Amino acid sequence: MEEKKMPFSGKDLQKMIIPLFLEQLLVMLVGIADTLVVSYAGEAAVSGVSLVNQFNTIFIYLFTALASGGAVVISQYIGRKDSESAGRSASQLLMFGTVFSVLIAVVVLVGNKGMLSLLFGKVEDSVMDACITYLRISAYSYPALAIYNSGAAVYRSLGKTNITMYISVLSNIINVVGNVIGVFVLDAGVAGVAWPSLIARTFSAVVITVLCFRKKNDVVYITDWIFKWNTDCLKRIWSVAIPNGVENGIFQLVKVALSSIVALFGTYQIAANGVAQSIWSLAALAGVAMGPAFITVIGQCMGNKDTEAADYYLTKLSKITLLLSSAWNLLILIFTPLFLRFYALEAQTKQLVIWLVLIHNVFNAVAFPFSGALSNGLRAAGDVKFTMYVSVLSTIAGRLFVSYLLGIILDMGVIGIAIAMVCDWVIRAVIFVWRQKSGKWKAFEVV
Repeated sequence: MEEKKMPFSGKDLQKMIIPLFLEQLLVMLVGIADTLVVSYAGEAAVSGVSLVNQFNTIFIYLFTALASGGAVVISQYIGRKDSESAGRSASQLLMFGTVFSVLIAVVVLVGNKGMLSLLFGKVEDSVMDACITYLRISAYSYPALAIYNSGAAVYRSLGKTNITMYISVLSNIINVVGNVIGVFVLDAGVAGVAWPSLIARTFSAVVITVLCFRKKNDVVYITDWIFKWNTDCLKRIWSVAIPNGVENGIFQLVKVALSSIVALFGTYQIAANGVAQSIWSLAALAGVAMGPAFITVIGQCMGNKDTEAADYYLTKLSKITLLLSSAWNLLILIFTPLFLRFYALEAQTKQLVIWLVLIHNVFNAVAFPFSGALSNGLRAAGDVKFTMYVSVLSTIAGRLFVSYLLGIILDMGVIGIAIAMVCDWVIRAVIFVWRQKSGKWKAFEVV
């Protein structure tokens, strides 16, 4: 099959993938800058922001899962050349995302103190005050976050990832500048870093929404459909979003359980694991950034009923992810000793960090492209329940059980946790590659 007969040329894929990668890299770098600025607001502020961000991650994953469901449906309608139905689906995604996020925000604003006490137990009063302040202001931004994700789903489905990249650049500049003003000029403590996030998210939501009304786009918001409830349309979005949300929810719960296991291993191992995780997040960017590209390309092919092209691009995108991920993980591994110079750690701890990064990066390069990115392609085809079942079982049996076995029973500590993580990836990778080759994913219909 010659590439010239395919709906996406190499240049099309390049224009889609590069902005996705740069956007993820920017968000990561800004996150590091934010952490640095927050550290000057005092220990209570740092603790409060850190704890609440764990809580906020739950809702961020829910909004992301909903947007992914919408992106699959919109992409398939675009592939079918049905711009009207794509616009209706986008409008329903915006409506439901807004309503859903407002309800969550109200619940959090009403019960924030009780939720925090339940989750984090007895913490110092100053830390709890910081948590409450940061969570309340964060809750105000939930609707803006959901609205932005809805609009971003539209532009990513269209393959216009450069738009979301530009918005992300401006939004993150607003956030960093706001944090500097809030902490160093206004001396506002935790509020000084919370309000800029709200302002930046609101900016992103407004800009992406205005752009989604532009008539020159192939897919636009339809005002009438924003203010109506269409169960059939929403069911298509939920059919992808709910399994994805369940999968992400289980993953987050397992991460919390693994944090409890790591806490048993002693100070130097806890420190090494914490530093390694920050480096892991940077190393994982390539694989994570490819996820939306799979959804757009495979979704459009399946919407056009072109399963041959979908199969071709599943393989092609997997190869691109493998090459990009391998090069990026190698680069991060090479620079890890340099990164460690900025940490005041004992030699033993630094050595352990290098081993953890080595284990992670090797398998993140060769296994994660198939366990993570490829699974997005299968979801875009409508094969969502299978990917959910595999991911949940692999997370529990592979990651959680093997972590307990290696980390505690065999006394391997955080090395055991890292090995369990890559076991999870390898299990998923083998099953998802088999699933692709079986062709069973071709039988599903989303729209």
